[in-house]
Amino acid sequence: MIASDASLDYPLSSVPAQGEIHTIQPGVGWIRMRLPFALDHVNLWLLDDGEGRVIVDTGFGLEEVRECWEEILDREPKRVSGVVVTHCHPDHVGLAGWLAERSGAPVFMTQGEFLGAQAMWHQVPGYAIPDMLQQFRRHGLDEERLAALDARGNAYRRGVPFLPRAYHRMFDGDVLHVDGHEWRVMVGYGHAPEHASLYCEALGILISGDMLLPRISTNVSVFAATPNDDPLGWFLESLHRIKDLPDHTLVLPSHGEPFRGLKARIAQLEEHHRERCSVLLSALDRPRTAGELVPTLFDRRLDTHQVMFAMGETIAHLNYLANRREVLRRNESDGKIRFERAS
Repeated sequence: MIASDASLDYPLSSVPAQGEIHTIQPGVGWIRMRLPFALDHVNLWLLDDGEGRVIVDTGFGLEEVRECWEEILDREPKRVSGVVVTHCHPDHVGLAGWLAERSGAPVFMTQGEFLGAQAMWHQVPGYAIPDMLQQFRRHGLDEERLAALDARGNAYRRGVPFLPRAYHRMFDGDVLHVDGHEWRVMVGYGHAPEHASLYCEALGILISGDMLLPRISTNVSVFAATPNDDPLGWFLESLHRIKDLPDHTLVLPSHGEPFRGLKARIAQLEEHHRERCSVLLSALDRPRTAGELVPTLFDRRLDTHQVMFAMGETIAHLNYLANRREVLRRNESDGKIRFERAS
């Protein structure tokens, strides 16, 4: 986690209450919905589309969130012409199936996000709870925390009552035409399989999803199915593409407030991850597991939900260093994976 500084500009003076729509500029609306976590909200977006509107991200599958959507859609009875899902995490795809079923509107996703959602919802091998527990056990997480994660079960399904059965596949570089404006799809990696951000040059707006947040760093985690992946490297490379956009672009993030100053924010995130890698290297005075190193990156009390992300992110940073040959990954006789500084 990293806080932003005064180099960012927050042009809006207030945030919407749950169920309210704040107008960002004509044709672009901002909705905020509750999340049942320490990160307590997600931002969703409405784009006017002639006689209809496009919904970008849908919220976590809570009954109160569904009721808020009912109120919004009944209060402003314009047809829903499309539902765009930036990525497969429950606060984004959670009510996409329900909204599509209610409205008859098509769902737009990348293939990686559609299949990623299916894998987690259906507990496909490599994405199932037992596989995650085995991965974390090998990386040295203690049995008490493993038991808590096991008892938590498939939390994904609690946030996603059911998934869309069909979708329109989005590719990087595709253009969505909404009310005469062109929104270019920018696919990014590391946080999710094929995260789709949307950029409109004419409006000077980037709907960044979770790829660029103003006050916290995006989680990057390693799944059991692909244990040697380098999501941190992919994430940093994806930020380079966003950095090419004009600095006056208004960024609409999924958490926090809309802001300007994307180049400064990306520089902060790059420095943050450099510093985190440096801290890990300093802690490797002897071979250690990711579980032993979690407190090095997260020096605060973590709930069970946060432990899952902290383990995934610690492994991601260690894989990043291993792939750059700054540390060595050792599969040891006790079944544990330990990392040591390269000589």
